[in-house]
Amino acid sequence: MSKIKIFSLGGLNENGKNMYVVDVDNDLFIFDAGLKYANEKMLGVDYIIPDFTFLKENIKRIKGIFVTHGHNKSMGAIPDIIKELKDIPIYSLKFTCDVIRRRLNDQGIEFNNLHEIDAYKKIDFGKCSIFPVRLTHSIPDNVGYVLNTPDGAIVYTGNYVFDSSMSGSYETDIGKLAYVGKQKVLCLLSESEYADKQGYTVPNNRISDKVNEILEHNEGRVIITVFSAHISRLQELLTEIEQTQRRVVIMGKMLQELINYVIDNGYVTFNKERIGSLNNVEDKDAVILISNENEKPFVNLERIVNGYDKYIKILPTDTVFYLDPVSTTNEMMAVRLSDEIAKKGAKTISLDPKKHLLNHASIEDIMLMLNLMKPKYYMPVMAEYRHMVANADIAYDMGIPKENIILKLNGEVVTFENGKLVEEPEKVKINDILIDGNSSKDIGELVLKDRELLSENGIVIVCATLSKKTKAILAGPEIITRGFIYVKENAEFIDQIKDISLKIINSNISNSYVDFNKIKTDIRDVLGKFLFEETECKPMIITIINEIEK
Repeated sequence: MSKIKIFSLGGLNENGKNMYVVDVDNDLFIFDAGLKYANEKMLGVDYIIPDFTFLKENIKRIKGIFVTHGHNKSMGAIPDIIKELKDIPIYSLKFTCDVIRRRLNDQGIEFNNLHEIDAYKKIDFGKCSIFPVRLTHSIPDNVGYVLNTPDGAIVYTGNYVFDSSMSGSYETDIGKLAYVGKQKVLCLLSESEYADKQGYTVPNNRISDKVNEILEHNEGRVIITVFSAHISRLQELLTEIEQTQRRVVIMGKMLQELINYVIDNGYVTFNKERIGSLNNVEDKDAVILISNENEKPFVNLERIVNGYDKYIKILPTDTVFYLDPVSTTNEMMAVRLSDEIAKKGAKTISLDPKKHLLNHASIEDIMLMLNLMKPKYYMPVMAEYRHMVANADIAYDMGIPKENIILKLNGEVVTFENGKLVEEPEKVKINDILIDGNSSKDIGELVLKDRELLSENGIVIVCATLSKKTKAILAGPEIITRGFIYVKENAEFIDQIKDISLKIINSNISNSYVDFNKIKTDIRDVLGKFLFEETECKPMIITIINEIEK
């Protein structure tokens, strides 16, 4: 009999940043290590990862990080974690391992503790074991994990759908899932993103008919934005292209390498002789693929639309097709680009996000998983809270007692003793780490607030030069502004700022002594109040006082 704790460092009440911890008698098993993308208000932030301080403090107890699949929401934080925890063991199937290796190589990170595992091969960790089970998602080698403990199995699904048409590295093994369910599942952790959508996700996730319609009814070039992580959708696209006489042109080295890799390794079936080169960009029947990634949505398309791409320009006969539904966070950018494309005489086509779903479990998928697993306890994960509640309602309708359905937030600990849920008000400290560029250091809330202040109100810089000997003002104060006012049209206002600054500087020079700190404080306070009274803006104010030998 064991004491088991389950909690999340990220992934509850949010989309992405998935990281779930299961503590079995002080042995730690980590499931996924993902990121989420910053919204438009988080200026300069590229992405957000879970605060992994808990991992650093408990590194000796960690048996491994077990990654379900190669999407950033589930593995995007790994490079940042490895930079600080160089020996932490990571386990995943081949395709996911290859994605991780490429990501580490791109950042110049050496790592020798990545373990390539196989589905259905048990990995023993003392009295516990890990058993990976294949599940269908939009990417190959997606698995859920079964953590076998003395009190029953803890099952973490990750992302999944039930799609009988999928085979090989995309296939769900329902027989194995049923076998796991018969062995006693203590707690099932299942995704919730589409828990409010009726029916099965399949066939609403398929796009073949739409692609066929576009290729058949548009005679000119078709430019398609591709989210490269959705490999199964890429297969649908290439299959439909193969039924035509059109030639594929792949823009961008990374997208070219990915498509060559998935074809060469059998994850995608396509005749590579149908792939052209840049010489075919101007062909009237070309299908041009450009990458569209979440961290920089539509950046490549935007460069083409603005005329900055040296290989391709938008022509009036072109059709631009967004292969993935436009998310709510990217909707404004997509509309703006579509408007610019229309001005050039071309047209855009996008998928309806209500009709063309991604590969996440809808209500019937969740019900089938519950039927197969037959868990004693059920914990909705991986979504915003309203979707977790909808997932919990499904479980209740399926006959799981309300007291056995667990709804938690990040950091809140679920405790089982001897196979029974016990109430212990324990909480693990959690936070977000904001990543800017390639730095693994959190830029912090204060930096973010400064950026927001700069974006909304601009900056005012007060510069002056003093004599080191006499402390007399030799030059200035000069006023430099950016993003605050247009200087040429506000000369009188700038003179007023100079006068206020000059008075403050002079008032803090006495007996050949300069109180630099008080000058900066007074300018910030007095000048800040004046600027707000005059403009109702609060620009950032920086004071620079130099001393020279004179």
